[in-house]
Amino acid sequence: MVIAFLRTIILYLLIIAGIRLMGKRQVGELEPSELVLALIIADLAAVPMQDFGIPLLSGIVPILTLLCITMAISVLTMRSVRFRAIICGKPSIIVEDGKILQKEMKRNRFTVDELMEELRMKGITNLSAVKYAILETNGQISVLPRAGELPVTASQMGIEAADPGLPVVVINDGRILDRNLRSRGLNRVWLDRQLEAHKIKSAADVFLLTVDGQNQIYLARKDVTAT
Repeated sequence: MVIAFLRTIILYLLIIAGIRLMGKRQVGELEPSELVLALIIADLAAVPMQDFGIPLLSGIVPILTLLCITMAISVLTMRSVRFRAIICGKPSIIVEDGKILQKEMKRNRFTVDELMEELRMKGITNLSAVKYAILETNGQISVLPRAGELPVTASQMGIEAADPGLPVVVINDGRILDRNLRSRGLNRVWLDRQLEAHKIKSAADVFLLTVDGQNQIYLARKDVTAT
């Protein structure tokens, strides 16, 4: 039993190391080579976990070999544009100036239904409003609207907008994070005033409270029904 426990932990940590080598991606954003690596590693690790008659090294050695190959491929893709194109492929323009490029759609085996779904997910219902739609190497679609369809920015309107900075969490599920509070130059007295202004007796009643660089807060009370 102890041997099974230790074997599982070792293989689990090894798989985590392999996934970390791929960077912070979601499964749907993996390059083809990364997806193949993840599938093979999972398969290699499953056998030693289940069959104790197989030496642990029989699972570790192939996994380490694949990780080394992955690292080598990563270095080569950074140094060689041609090699990167072979391994990762190239982005394909499938819509240009509102016109669907059917040849590119067929070459990538991308259907009209999939295209329309992706556009709807990005809030676009009219193809004529699209300047470019690009099928990226990870299968995602980048959509660039025409200039006339872009939202007006503050700089275009001649308005100087202050950057509020990245909000930091001050209260997380009823717990006060004093370090984050001090990073904004604030203290418990200021926090108590904010809670009082929102008619909250205790930080324990707060699910989330964040503060940005201009000391603007976002506050969400705890939902009693969710407890």
